[in-house]
Amino acid sequence: MTDKIRIATCSLGGCFGCHMSILDIDERIAELAEVVQFDRSPLTDIKTCGPCDLGLIEGGLCNEENVEVLIEFRKNCRILVAVGACAITGGIPAMRNNCELDSCIEEAFVRSPGLYNAQIPNDPELPLLLDKVRPIQDAVTVDFFLPGCPPSADVIWTVLQQILNGQPLVIPAQELRFD
Repeated sequence: MTDKIRIATCSLGGCFGCHMSILDIDERIAELAEVVQFDRSPLTDIKTCGPCDLGLIEGGLCNEENVEVLIEFRKNCRILVAVGACAITGGIPAMRNNCELDSCIEEAFVRSPGLYNAQIPNDPELPLLLDKVRPIQDAVTVDFFLPGCPPSADVIWTVLQQILNGQPLVIPAQELRFD
């Protein structure tokens, strides 16, 4: 039996849309499973990452837990791919960077219309928010960047094939989207 390439995926602060695009490769997941072993991923429900050849990570750094998860994920992944706008630029979550954090929290938990028993959560289980949402390359070295919001399943498939076959990454301009 030959060793399969180990792949892990992880989501930080974002909408989980990039993981949905990964799942949108549909029946090609079965093809992929013939040559790879999935580690941490929604496909396996494994919550921690062991040593992997390739890590795909989406989402920005919104809180201290995101930073801890990212650093541990990077330690375990030989190649790290930042997937999507949130991982690369902070994306939509970084829109809060234009406001002071206290003001943002007040708006979300106290002043928003329709709130019942409005109060700011104060639970030790909640990770502390960072003052600003940051892209992942602010905390770790990223080997490849796959832009999009989210990148299409076809682009993700192409990039996976190129990485798995040791080819240079080439993404046709018409395949990149930022909507």
